[in-house]
Amino acid sequence: MKRQDGNWKPVEGYNWYRKIGNRVCAELDCGSAVSLRDRWTGSQIDSWRISSHCDESKLSDCFTSDTVIYSSLELNCSDSVRLVHGSSVCSGRLEVRSNQSRSWSSVCEGHLDLHGAQVVCRELGCGAPGLLQGALSGAAEAPVVQTFTCEGHESALLDCGSSGAQTCSSGTAVNLTCTDQDDVRLEGGASRCNGIVQMKHHGEWRDMGYEYYSDLWTLKAADAICHRLDCGSAVSVRDPDSSDPLWSISPICLLSTSTLMDCVSTDTDSTGSALFLTCSDSVRLVHGSSLCSGRLEVRSNQSWSSVCEEDLDLNDTQVVCRELGCGAPGLLQGGLYGEGEAPVWTSELQCEGNESAVLDCRRSSSAAKTCSNGTAAGLTCSDPGGVRLVGQLSHCAGTLEIQHQGQWRPVGDRYGDWDLKSGSAVCQHLDCGSAVSVNRTDDSTGRPVWLMSVPCVKLTSGLRDCVGPDDYYRLSFAVDVVCSDLLPQPNISLSDGVFGVYQQGFRVLVGSDFTVTCSVQPQYPGGSFQLISDTKKPLNLTLPAVNHSAHFLLSAMGYAHRGNYTCVYHVDVYNHTFSSSQSSALYLTVGDLVTNLIIRVVLVVSALLIFDVCLFFFYQVSVKRIRTKADGRHRRPSPPQ
Repeated sequence: MKRQDGNWKPVEGYNWYRKIGNRVCAELDCGSAVSLRDRWTGSQIDSWRISSHCDESKLSDCFTSDTVIYSSLELNCSDSVRLVHGSSVCSGRLEVRSNQSRSWSSVCEGHLDLHGAQVVCRELGCGAPGLLQGALSGAAEAPVVQTFTCEGHESALLDCGSSGAQTCSSGTAVNLTCTDQDDVRLEGGASRCNGIVQMKHHGEWRDMGYEYYSDLWTLKAADAICHRLDCGSAVSVRDPDSSDPLWSISPICLLSTSTLMDCVSTDTDSTGSALFLTCSDSVRLVHGSSLCSGRLEVRSNQSWSSVCEEDLDLNDTQVVCRELGCGAPGLLQGGLYGEGEAPVWTSELQCEGNESAVLDCRRSSSAAKTCSNGTAAGLTCSDPGGVRLVGQLSHCAGTLEIQHQGQWRPVGDRYGDWDLKSGSAVCQHLDCGSAVSVNRTDDSTGRPVWLMSVPCVKLTSGLRDCVGPDDYYRLSFAVDVVCSDLLPQPNISLSDGVFGVYQQGFRVLVGSDFTVTCSVQPQYPGGSFQLISDTKKPLNLTLPAVNHSAHFLLSAMGYAHRGNYTCVYHVDVYNHTFSSSQSSALYLTVGDLVTNLIIRVVLVVSALLIFDVCLFFFYQVSVKRIRTKADGRHRRPSPPQ
């Protein structure tokens, strides 16, 4: 039931899965979701329908009103036991609520044994306990409760015997991970890592699929299945039709949990499209921002190993990227995506570059080794497709198109859920800043479109990871995106009053007039230019753009005008004001007038000549005096006899 505007209505049971139900249990303070089911009603009454692409962290935004309810939702919460801060409903720090206090309390690690863990996992509808550990999922803030003594067959933890309340030492609250009751496999392919996805749910194996109105199966979601199977990375996913009953699972849910049973839909008798999945099997990139980036690991002898940077060359990386279904290698760098915990591969690849898989390459064996610090190979492959915005004057605005399977098509907007955050992922991919507007536009051409999972787009930098597998959709709504870096960088130039051109800029004359010109490539009409300087007397001038340029006349040049000048272009389009980045800097220095320089040169030369003449006459007079004295001494008369 959901109340809004004071009215209570039943909730349609379709499109629910356990992870969303767990959010409802949390809001009701009722522990964890144990089970969900949809009970057929077929009634025509006011109801609430949950969106198939719901984000359970914003549950209140997920509902729309409906007048027909085919099935109602039945939800069972655990009430007295829950696991919090874990990666799934079946993992986290154990908290218990007693019938007396009605408050949640942690349990000491030493106060719960294997039998007690079995009871907890059973009560939560999970598999057998897989890990019992202290403080793994966050330090406990709640008080610690009593010791439990279970025999293992009890249906609830509070049915076990217990002792009085105690307090644990710091960091020893119980953290429990229960196994996933559901299992998965790939059938009908060439290897265990290739084939139709099948899941075991309620003890029955069925093909795994999804309904048309659910969110899209993407490589990002399918990669969780490859990881579960220890099969490397998802390379391709497609959806052959199936008439058999399917287990329907939410691909959005798989983006944020490690447990399949959290994501199985309440609609357990659906038919639709099965999934044919291909994983890379023997090579993967881990801890990257997309499926085409990360630290390289290779599987040999059923274990994964890192590869040293010095053991890879261009031919090797080309094979890796090709095997992963990615584009050409773009960056190879040691330690870029963290040091590996896996052992280091002891073989050096010797690929020729045309192999389809890394393990097809020749290898040279070497003794056990470790990479030097920071040199485990981190690789980034390019996106094999393309992304563009078309139909406008700038490449940073227009209708979103994706190149997938060799074809350019618009991106269809099924649910109207494209927003600024998902649009910004597109802008960043195009190096166009962030999104300032995202609109759903009517496209009545009936062209085929590609569909993308918006929740996936918000989580990864690899847009290719989020394209749906289907190629036959013809929707009438497309996505228009306008990015913040809409305008090109303007140009700046100088004319009039130039005295000289130097490597670092221009020299202008003291007291002269000069003109700085700002211009931009023709794109949008109108706008204005702003001239900015970092001089002793800073300038901040604005002129309207005429023919995509503006001329700033500056008079009476002085020494205070020495410094850098830049231009910024502003224009109003798409109901927003856009500003370009600053132009490259124009550096101006100051020189004196030519006449002043000539006078100074003449004065200096004249002074030097006068000094030389004076020095010459002084020298002549001095020499004459010396000679006169010398002659006087020679002519002195002899003394009388």
